Amino acid sequence: MRTLAALLLLFCLAHAAGQAPVPATADDFMREGLTAQRQGNLRGAIEDYRKVLALRPESVEARANLAAALAASGQYDAAIEENLRLLAALPGQTDIRMNLALAYYKKGDWRNAAEQFKKVRAARPKDLNAAMLLGYSEIRLNQPAAAADLLALLEPGNENNLDFEFVLAEALIASKREDEGLPRIEKTAQATNALDAWVIAGTTRLHRREFRQARADLDAALAINPSLPGLNSMAGQARDALGDTEAAKTVFEVALRQDPRDFAANLYLGTMRMKQRDLDGARPLLELALQLHPDVPQAQYQMAVLNGMTGHYAEAVAAIELLEKQDPDWLDPHIQLASLYYKLHRPEDGEREREIVQRLEAQQQKQGPPAQ
Repeated sequence: MRTLAALLLLFCLAHAAGQAPVPATADDFMREGLTAQRQGNLRGAIEDYRKVLALRPESVEARANLAAALAASGQYDAAIEENLRLLAALPGQTDIRMNLALAYYKKGDWRNAAEQFKKVRAARPKDLNAAMLLGYSEIRLNQPAAAADLLALLEPGNENNLDFEFVLAEALIASKREDEGLPRIEKTAQATNALDAWVIAGTTRLHRREFRQARADLDAALAINPSLPGLNSMAGQARDALGDTEAAKTVFEVALRQDPRDFAANLYLGTMRMKQRDLDGARPLLELALQLHPDVPQAQYQMAVLNGMTGHYAEAVAAIELLEKQDPDWLDPHIQLASLYYKLHRPEDGEREREIVQRLEAQQQKQGPPAQ
């Protein structure tokens, strides 16, 4: 009996060894894909979902998961293609359209993203996330007024949603409604200490010549990320405008160490050195600033002033006369020309410029000092 049992066991093992393995089913691949996706193995998930679709092309779940995995792995074009296939079969599925819009958005295709977010909004008018993303897309499309108008209608009841307030503030600022946007962006910055909020606030204040607020906002940004390109230059401009020359010089030097071709740092630091009579130190900085942005009047002007200080009178006069024609109400070129004309023995021209200077100074006194 023992011999017979042994023979039967050997027969069963040989028979089992000769059988082909049971093929994996679409359900098996689906389970493996879901497990891989949960574990962050996007490559494996994508492979498994594609195997499901090879066996079961009509599987909506597999195609939707494939699109999500592709988008999560940065394969936006492939994700868009899969979502478009899904929408062709299921045009009324707003969740699929939202995923399509997000894929366009992450790709940076703002026009198609906006188009799809609008359709999501039409189907789900209370979807705040879709409205915010539509607003972002319209800002990137240089249509901030449309974004501001849309989001302003949705603000009641959402005033404490800081993500919403950030987008609305950015849209308002970009559409020149700065008086409305600045309080919102600074409220968001103070509540979240978000770098981008502080930078937008500081940049806007700087452009409005509100230098004290600009300095405070930009310093808050510097405390978060002092290496952000261009941030030290803006902080330096705020300090310079407030008369804090040494502090401005320090941050401009930091900016140049970070980026030797930083236009503002070269221009401002070159101007500072020129005022301190370090003419040899000023020249390479101002020359580089002019090389980087030859059409910026301030760069042209400071280079002309340096030429005047180093005896290149004719060259300086030619440059400043051109600036004067472009902006007759700019006071500084008239002051320089008055001095240069006398040095070139052109007293009548010098006297004419002095009279213009007196008239412009009187106008500025009536207007009062700029906001700080």
